[in-house]
Amino acid sequence: MRIHKELPEMIHDKSKDINFSGVVYVKDREQVLLKKAYGYADRAEKRLNTYNTRFGTASGCKLFTAVAVCQLVEKGQLEFNTRLADCLSMEFPQFDKGTTIHHLLTHTSGLPDYFDEEVMEDYEDLWKDVPVYKIETLKDFLPLFQKKRMNGRPGERFHYNNGAYILLGLIIEEQTGRTYREYVQSEIFERCGMYESGYFSLDQLPVNTALGYIDEEEKGTWRTNVYSIPKQGGSDGGAFLSAPDMGKFWEALFRYELLSEEMTSRLLQPHVQVNEAIHYGYGIWMNQKEEHIYKYHVMGYDPGVSFRSSYYPDAGLITVVPSNQESGPFEVTNVIEDFLLGWNSGK
Repeated sequence: MRIHKELPEMIHDKSKDINFSGVVYVKDREQVLLKKAYGYADRAEKRLNTYNTRFGTASGCKLFTAVAVCQLVEKGQLEFNTRLADCLSMEFPQFDKGTTIHHLLTHTSGLPDYFDEEVMEDYEDLWKDVPVYKIETLKDFLPLFQKKRMNGRPGERFHYNNGAYILLGLIIEEQTGRTYREYVQSEIFERCGMYESGYFSLDQLPVNTALGYIDEEEKGTWRTNVYSIPKQGGSDGGAFLSAPDMGKFWEALFRYELLSEEMTSRLLQPHVQVNEAIHYGYGIWMNQKEEHIYKYHVMGYDPGVSFRSSYYPDAGLITVVPSNQESGPFEVTNVIEDFLLGWNSGK
């Protein structure tokens, strides 16, 4: 696939129009077609983003948790129908005993959530009563939802659930004897050659990492997200990645370097239908038409963070669009899809 100069110009125009801050990375089976950075990694110091700057990804990295769980299933340590009560030695007094790992992976558990996106609009509201700087480990999230009542029966419906992925991370920790972050760093990032990526603490960000920004348009000011999200990411989100590293992950996944072909197929199976066009596998969204999946994608949104990355199997195309502000990747991705694939915006 060849990139005509028209695409960079279109992305430049769109980026200018929406004041985009982040990276646009496009690769096909043979070469990197586009890698371009926009905006500032540090506004105060006027430090520019580069194509390999590290960005927060919010929920865009739930797929890493799903891959880690599938690895443990391959090793025989778990099964997808293993009940939560049989693989995690913690008390959940009101949780349905029939809740399984499959339910957790597919957001069909019916469990209560610490941040229910159908009830709460602003993630920052969570931290009005709970100091965000005290959320350091996965166990620190448990008081936020551990004793709540169920929202529904397991398998009843798709209901996006961050708490379910916290529980999956705790299962990984209990089954491996390692912290979730250590496991993913070793068994996913290093195996993919993702040497720029990690679960960095907001108060100890390494060099070439973008600060997340929240724009307060009414006041004409901005602030960083250091008091708006947990200080360090975990199994429900929050990894820092460079765009090229995310490209390496997609390649390793579809070359069966992280999981066997059979298990990769299980991960990418459309386990639950979300709406007419979109299904959900294990930690991954997919667009399907007439039994054919034409797009796999992940996305994440937090205060000061937005992220989209997709793999298009027919074209062998990878797109990665991270941003250190709250919007932009969706619009930029649409431009890429319109130009390279002839799709209509919003598909």
